Amino acid sequence: MHDELRAALAGLLDGLPPTQAARAVDRLIANYRGRTPTDAPVLRDRADVAAYAAYRMPATFEAVRHALDAFAARLPGWSPAAHVDIGGGTGAASWAVAATWTGHRTTVYDWAEPALDLGRELAAGVLPETDWQRRVIGAGMTVPEGTDLVTVSYVLGELRPEDRRAVVAAAAGAQAVVLIEPGTPDGYLRIREARGQLTDAGLRVVAPCPHSGACPIVPGEDWCHMSARVARSSLHRQVKGGSLPYEDEKFSYVAAIRPEVADEHGAGAAPTRIVRKPQLRKGQVLLDLCTERGLRRDTVTKRHGERYKAARDAEWGDAWEPAG
Repeated sequence: MHDELRAALAGLLDGLPPTQAARAVDRLIANYRGRTPTDAPVLRDRADVAAYAAYRMPATFEAVRHALDAFAARLPGWSPAAHVDIGGGTGAASWAVAATWTGHRTTVYDWAEPALDLGRELAAGVLPETDWQRRVIGAGMTVPEGTDLVTVSYVLGELRPEDRRAVVAAAAGAQAVVLIEPGTPDGYLRIREARGQLTDAGLRVVAPCPHSGACPIVPGEDWCHMSARVARSSLHRQVKGGSLPYEDEKFSYVAAIRPEVADEHGAGAAPTRIVRKPQLRKGQVLLDLCTERGLRRDTVTKRHGERYKAARDAEWGDAWEPAG
């Protein structure tokens, strides 16, 4: 995790009774895992927001950073000057954008004033070019003309379907859009629906998919998601429990860009992507891939030499050049 974000979070729960923090975390977990679209903010007060930041910001930061890294790898010459983070809350995605690019200005929209207040506090002196604005997240939403990048992370699942579509439509007005949701079957379906909305609006998918056509996965049989490892601080372990020094955050995402921008920066067809954790067997590695022609499995054995060494080092979510 970004060292400066870790430092900003370190004293967050000082003075907050452990039982109050635990209750807030339990309620947030229920919202995060549940199916409760709403037209009101999930984060209601300072206790909620402090618990959320300690509980979710490290994982959200790592998930968004992984998605942005995949996006940036496709367009190495591109960087945003103006970034809007819709439903950005305490700013985890904004920290991830700052860890990926420099020289941009960020505007965070959220409807929970306590979240914006804490986000502003955490970012003070570290993310100076950030503006925190209270906005209703849903129908009627727009982003300023000239916005280069919109991020929407872990927000769509909190919204009613009509508000979800309004948010994606607003995001589609930017040059580039990166959407992230929990790596659950429902989270994948929300990303799948939003992906279709973005391509209908004329955007080109650049990650993780190797094409902008229909997703080859059959809903109900499987779902597309990735994994990001999150180092747990002592604060993180205090809030979430558990003794391991890390956890794995599962997430689904899509990154898309205007075709003219992709062409200008030479972003061709996206690479084939490893869509499951590679399976290491004796003398072979099994790679589950999403390709331009659909899903397939590659088996890489010792006789493939350097390719076998590369396969053993490959990670879930990496690009991979299939044989043949």
